[in-house]
Amino acid sequence: MQRHEIVLDPEQAADIAKFETQLAAYLDGTLPEDAFRVFRLTNGVYGQRQGGTNQMVRVKIPYGKIGPAQLDMMAHIADTYSRGWGHITTRQNVQFHFVPLERIPDVMRDLAVVGMTSREACGDTNRNVQGCHLAGACPHEVLDISAWAQATHEHFLRNPLVQRLPRKFKINFSGCATDCGQAMFNDVGVIAVTHQHEDGTLEAGFRVFVAGGLGANPHPALALEEFTPRHRLLETIEAILRVFNNHGFRDNKLRARMKWLVDTMGWEELQGRILKERAFLVASSSWPGGVPELVEKHGDTAAGVAAGTAPTPVGQGVNVTLRRRGAYEAWEDANVVRGNAKGTVSVYAWSRLGDVTSEQFRALAQIQRDLDAEVRITNRQNLVYRGLSEEQLPILYDRLAAIGMAEPGAELARDVVACPGADTCNLAVTQSRGLASAIGEALEEAGLAEVGGVRTNISGCTNSCGQHHISDIGFHGVERRANGRSAPGYQMLLGGYVGQEQIHFGDKALRLPAKNAPEAAVRVVRRFAAERVAGEDFRAWMDRAGGAKAIAEELKELDAFPDYEEAPDFYVDYGETGPYVKEIGESECAT
Repeated sequence: MQRHEIVLDPEQAADIAKFETQLAAYLDGTLPEDAFRVFRLTNGVYGQRQGGTNQMVRVKIPYGKIGPAQLDMMAHIADTYSRGWGHITTRQNVQFHFVPLERIPDVMRDLAVVGMTSREACGDTNRNVQGCHLAGACPHEVLDISAWAQATHEHFLRNPLVQRLPRKFKINFSGCATDCGQAMFNDVGVIAVTHQHEDGTLEAGFRVFVAGGLGANPHPALALEEFTPRHRLLETIEAILRVFNNHGFRDNKLRARMKWLVDTMGWEELQGRILKERAFLVASSSWPGGVPELVEKHGDTAAGVAAGTAPTPVGQGVNVTLRRRGAYEAWEDANVVRGNAKGTVSVYAWSRLGDVTSEQFRALAQIQRDLDAEVRITNRQNLVYRGLSEEQLPILYDRLAAIGMAEPGAELARDVVACPGADTCNLAVTQSRGLASAIGEALEEAGLAEVGGVRTNISGCTNSCGQHHISDIGFHGVERRANGRSAPGYQMLLGGYVGQEQIHFGDKALRLPAKNAPEAAVRVVRRFAAERVAGEDFRAWMDRAGGAKAIAEELKELDAFPDYEEAPDFYVDYGETGPYVKEIGESECAT
């Protein structure tokens, strides 16, 4: 790909030049391993469990917005530096694995050509700023949070405040209480709300939630105040980040996330410090007060609702019903969102396990050009085409079907989410992607793949990169001991939920051999589909059924390992050929 005629953004050019200099110093032994690791992570580059020069490069895609030239570049990077495909993450990033360390500057340069970066996608920094993938096209939203998310991304990118935080810091935006952006388990979660003043007037603004997190010890985010006006939002976010930077635990990385400050300070103390920091932030030369210029320019008016329409329900717990049997009709029932005032529609393109091949990336880019559509990446590892007319739907369906991305998958049982797992991650103890594939296949075989209102998420360890805590059915990898041998296993959780300014973390059900986890998922989905009443979500059904432990009782016989000689595959993980061995490398997430 030719680059010599393109002038790069000066800050990105400086990042690339510095990476080349520090990489050379590391390779010739003058830059120590620990210093280079921190530097590498800040630039969005993780080591892999395979060791050597294999690297994972994480590309930031703020609030999921991506254009055709950028999709084409994803294809180029996949083919040129990686394995021919990229992986969409639960934080609206795209990751590429097995990238040679020496070629990272070339990757960074290619990204810069199309206005993308891996800067601060990893490490103890402010990570990719997430946002609802329907923002600006959602009939339910109070405000379009797109420009707010972009302004927040730009304010903190390369900001001196966020270069060496106690740990990673995550910001999410949602345009309404449905909370498709998942604000309720992040360091800062912003939800657009309408506030009624004492005189009866209404004002659109935000409710800011603080100190949430998943990981091995999940914490719900807490509301900082009842209402934050638009002109105070960005300074509120900076005040939160400054308090974290000043008081986070730098001596204990395992307890260094913001959520731990609630436990040590107490909520009232933490809340008071944040509000005090905000009050005096005006004295700072970098004070970000007022409505950002970018928001003033692009606006944040809600999409609105078309007169006489019933907007498509969205969010966790929505029972999508396939009313028609044909392939196109089922896709339209499951994947199309209607109801905004502009009369346009949005459509999910389903990505199995979040994996997108270079061929698919190129096809997605060309579709975007041909239909003159917007595209956003979702936090369930899919893509959404927006701004479409009704007449374009059959065209889009045919084009997506040609590349294997037209399954009616969004919000249905087949849409299983998984982290990369032990395929590449140093911390994973199981092949989570392999289990996700097996569950998807089992649901298809059982005729349950198109059950609506149930989500399954899988992580290869307790750290919840696959967000197993907040899905209806969650699994995280564990080592099991059976008949004197190590074996791959999973802890099953049930009833996780996020939405309507609430969050429930999944309740422990039971532990299972990895090879029995698909059958357990099938049984739970089958029972839910058979027993739920009209309008009942998974959590309500679970509680009515007696809770996670009661449901687990009916799965108890699945928690059994046969003798090795009888079924040796129970002692081999998905996608592996040899006996299971628990291998955990050094955590770069906690570096």
